[in-house]
Amino acid sequence: MAAPTVEKVQEIREVTRIERIGAHSHIRGLGLDDALDARNVSQGMVGQTEARRAAGVILEMIKEGKIAGRAVLIAGHPGTGKTAIAMGMAQALGTDTPFTSIAGSEIFSLEMSKTEALTQAFRKSIGVRIKEETEIIEGEVVEIQIDRPATGTGAKVGKLTLKTTEMETIYDLGQKMIESLTKEKVQAGDIITIDKATGKITKLGRSFTRARDYDAMGAQTKFVQCPEGELQKRKEVVHTVTLHEIDVINSRTQGFLALFSGDTGEIKGEVREQINSKVAEWREEGKAEIVPGVLFIDEVHMLDIECFSFLNRALESDMAPILIMATNRGITRIRGTQYQSPHGIPIDLLDRLLIISTTPYQEKEIKQILTIRCEEEDVEMSDEALIVLTRIGMETSLRYAIQLITTANLVSRKRKGTEVDVDDIKRVYSLFLDESRSTQFLKEYQQEFMFNELGVDASAMETS
Repeated sequence: MAAPTVEKVQEIREVTRIERIGAHSHIRGLGLDDALDARNVSQGMVGQTEARRAAGVILEMIKEGKIAGRAVLIAGHPGTGKTAIAMGMAQALGTDTPFTSIAGSEIFSLEMSKTEALTQAFRKSIGVRIKEETEIIEGEVVEIQIDRPATGTGAKVGKLTLKTTEMETIYDLGQKMIESLTKEKVQAGDIITIDKATGKITKLGRSFTRARDYDAMGAQTKFVQCPEGELQKRKEVVHTVTLHEIDVINSRTQGFLALFSGDTGEIKGEVREQINSKVAEWREEGKAEIVPGVLFIDEVHMLDIECFSFLNRALESDMAPILIMATNRGITRIRGTQYQSPHGIPIDLLDRLLIISTTPYQEKEIKQILTIRCEEEDVEMSDEALIVLTRIGMETSLRYAIQLITTANLVSRKRKGTEVDVDDIKRVYSLFLDESRSTQFLKEYQQEFMFNELGVDASAMETS
């Protein structure tokens, strides 16, 4: 008898996403070609070709697992696409690589110490790919016979006939298997797998031999070949979990249910040490491999000196993810000290960083971004209105111009218009102030406001 074959089964994730239009929901990737050169407009990304090319090189190194424990800083003016580049990297990495995104200020609002919050963020960004072998029965259903008791009560019994290209076997069915087959709506001609350990039944599709059996077909019917070899096989199943998930399961009495309660609290260091040693043991035995993911910290200048010293130490660990940080600060004070530093980050940490800089957008690029956002928000806009909005974006900020898209669309719909025109843009521009006009307004009416510091400074100067 031939030895049972071992096949690899990739992990299947069925996630239902609720799509909402967000600030970066139009980002689909970094928009690079095979040579890692940035296309001018691709996958929702516009311009910033140098920064995207640099991010693409980092991305390739991440995929090859070569830069675990390294750190990247994306630095540039507000509204120049720093978060968009990080989101593009996350999209390009796919679902199998863990990606955690936090804001620097989040660390201070959690009900735990700063170092614990950062440790949890780090461990959420490190995946463990666990491999295990399981025995399955895989074949084409020839016939299902279910015998119901004549009295109408009692357990059902039945027989299932499965075949491959080389053999055919009849299996006796119990009550649970009959219920599973009924639930999955399995019928003759289906290719199914049965996990021997759990009894889980998975329908792979219809057999090609039943391709002309129109009665049992739907529009979405998938056809597969009848399996070869033996009915009983050994398969290698791959599960990917994060270190943080393992921490939570092992530190709570209710086990994996703690993942759903949300409040994980602080996890003891001893628990983490035991898990690290166990994972290291699995790696040596070939049962598991580490998948270094990405931790993205936006507004990193909001961290204080204690957090920065923790990051310095954490990056040296062999269980460290790739750290990507973003900041829009120039030379400013390091939080928690009286010292100033570039980007508000200590010099010793800056030495460890690969720094990617972003530059302000040109007029053409702003117009392309606004066009993409109009498509994303399902807004019809005339060419003249788009030119006016682009000019507003150049004179004020890109973020302000993007905010006017939906508001102008609401004004257009109010007047029963089919598309946003110049008058709609002018209307919302007069309704909502940008930063510079708001500042001008404050200067003109400063005496009317409470706690007016400009007025205090002026009077102090007059008395002196």
